[in-house]
Amino acid sequence: MSVPQLVIRNLHASVDGNPILKGVNLEIQGGTVHAVMGPNGAGKSTLAFALAGHPRYEVTEGEVLLNGENILEMEADERAKQGLFLAFQYPAEVPGVTVANFLRVALNQVRGEEVPVKEFIQKLHEKMDLLEIPHSFSSRYLNDGFSGGEKKRNEMLQLAMLEPKMAVLDETDSGLDIDAVRIVAESVNHLKGPQMGVMVITHYSRILRYLKPDFVHVMFDGRIVRSGGPELAEKLEAEGYNWLRRELGLEELEEDLSGEVPVDGR
Repeated sequence: MSVPQLVIRNLHASVDGNPILKGVNLEIQGGTVHAVMGPNGAGKSTLAFALAGHPRYEVTEGEVLLNGENILEMEADERAKQGLFLAFQYPAEVPGVTVANFLRVALNQVRGEEVPVKEFIQKLHEKMDLLEIPHSFSSRYLNDGFSGGEKKRNEMLQLAMLEPKMAVLDETDSGLDIDAVRIVAESVNHLKGPQMGVMVITHYSRILRYLKPDFVHVMFDGRIVRSGGPELAEKLEAEGYNWLRRELGLEELEEDLSGEVPVDGR
């Protein structure tokens, strides 16, 4: 089985007619973890939604190849079947639909065939045990009344069940306390392997202390402007983004670093 590969070339994307991504280039191999960091408004979440095929995010230029296939020509569900997974910053609540029922429908859709109930239940319990999630969790309504940490653990359970080729985790650590961040990071560590590449989008380096990324990329103004190893995240944690602004001559980009990513995902 070949190692998965995601290649992003000169990706441009707009939201409501406003250009956000302005030429993103990135390559991710299976078995590696890439962290994408940057201040508010840099385009990190736009990158995630553009990859996933959200209709509000219009790709105007470039290409995205997953195992040689241009996924930009596919609908969102087809991209999922091709092996792309997106963990949302703000997972939706779906009262009346249990976690188990949701996961079975999702698994059937990704596989393109009906998974026997016995096989599904066995796989579900194996993945829950791996992630140390109680089996009773599967009978709860999807994200309904879940804490922030429970919602993110449910995203990790989806990741475990669907076994994608490429996982994009959009601000997975947003709003979590330090214990929940550690649990989510350890879940990713359990699941990552040569047949799955991981892109972690984050503001902060705290989740990276547990994930230990192979590569760190910094976005400013819709582009990746610097790439390096884990030491780059440590420098950002220690000195913030202003040193990089000055080095790149981007002093005019004075985004507010104190808040969360806007609701529109930019």
